[in-house]
Amino acid sequence: MARCDALGVAPYSDMEGGLFRAYLTPAYAAAQGRLAEWMRAAGMSVRVDPAANLIGRYEGMNGDAPALLIGSHLDSVKDGGRYDGPLGIMLGVEAVDTLHRVGKRMPFPIEVIAFGDEEGSRFPAAMLTSRAVAGVLKAEALEVVDGEGVTLEDALSLHCHASGGWHLCSPTMHEEKEMPAFAGVTQFLEARRAAPLAYLEAHIEQGPVLEAESLAVGTVTGIAAQLRYQAVVTGQANHAGTTTMPLRRDALAGAAEMLLAIERIAKDDASDLVATVGRIEALPGAPNVIPGAARFTIDIRSGDPGRRDGVARHMLAALDGIAIARGLMLSVELVHDLPASPCAPALMDIMDAALANAGQPPFRLVSGAGHDAMVMAALCPTAMLFIRCKDGVSHNPAEHVDPADAEIALQVMLGFIDRLGDSFAAD
Repeated sequence: MARCDALGVAPYSDMEGGLFRAYLTPAYAAAQGRLAEWMRAAGMSVRVDPAANLIGRYEGMNGDAPALLIGSHLDSVKDGGRYDGPLGIMLGVEAVDTLHRVGKRMPFPIEVIAFGDEEGSRFPAAMLTSRAVAGVLKAEALEVVDGEGVTLEDALSLHCHASGGWHLCSPTMHEEKEMPAFAGVTQFLEARRAAPLAYLEAHIEQGPVLEAESLAVGTVTGIAAQLRYQAVVTGQANHAGTTTMPLRRDALAGAAEMLLAIERIAKDDASDLVATVGRIEALPGAPNVIPGAARFTIDIRSGDPGRRDGVARHMLAALDGIAIARGLMLSVELVHDLPASPCAPALMDIMDAALANAGQPPFRLVSGAGHDAMVMAALCPTAMLFIRCKDGVSHNPAEHVDPADAEIALQVMLGFIDRLGDSFAAD
């Protein structure tokens, strides 16, 4: 917890008075440097992969065995909380440190991985770095530009030079050998790796379920399916003072009606489904001009992919109807289609047993938020442990986790690792 707090301020944040740590920024590089020190102190060797993920490795009794990966993300949203992402990394470091201090080695290596871009903190596509590791990232996805017009390739190159060389190859960051110079953004795809034994991610719940149940931790059953769209409504910009109301083709007014329709349809479904419009923009954006265009996002999630898709079709049809009735044009682009990602049943059973051994009643819940685990499920079996957070608040400076709950999570993770070791040895 103290380490998460330490990374919540300069030089580990790119904003004053709050936390914002975007991928490949100076704050990101500084946070990697500090985290590498903690990993090394816990007995791990440290490297940075071609996607600029930081990885600490603790060798097992059999160095050729597939590794258990323990990870989460190092980046944050703007003005975010200190525990969303980093807490899972720090718990992984603490778990390895516990083993290291007593000289214990598992039958398999353990690698703690700090992913760089789960949040889409800088570029328009999220989870770039875990998708590279899982081998599901397409080359065309690398052709992205941030809000300042900087390409991913340029950002990687700048990060390389600012950090003392590609892969942060400096005496404090790399212990093995010098790595090749930055060879362009296609090198990013070389982060793909062979299938690990499993992937474990501890994360704050980002919701109120555990708190409502008076539970510190819970076993995650899977991550909800997610759709994300970018919608553009086009009308006609005109003078605000001279265009009478019947003659207007106001794109923003049409978008407002669409937003209410999205909310109504999601509520009427009366299920776990949620729909969110998190960003909206009116153009040209002048106070005395009727908006000629409006852009907004649509995020739809459900644990049931069929329900998600059916509601999405209903929503898009309703938006088309509104556009036609108002004499507007509507275009909708699918940005993300992330399938539901169930956790491995055998690993859920191991997690339940670890909870019980730590004195916690086993409890299972689904994740409505996306995590790197949903990407890693394409590579290996996954498990997730949720940790209670105050009032279910996340992506907010008010984000808070009780240190006692973090200690319980650590004990559960250690129990999970022990039981996974027993299972691995038995096989």
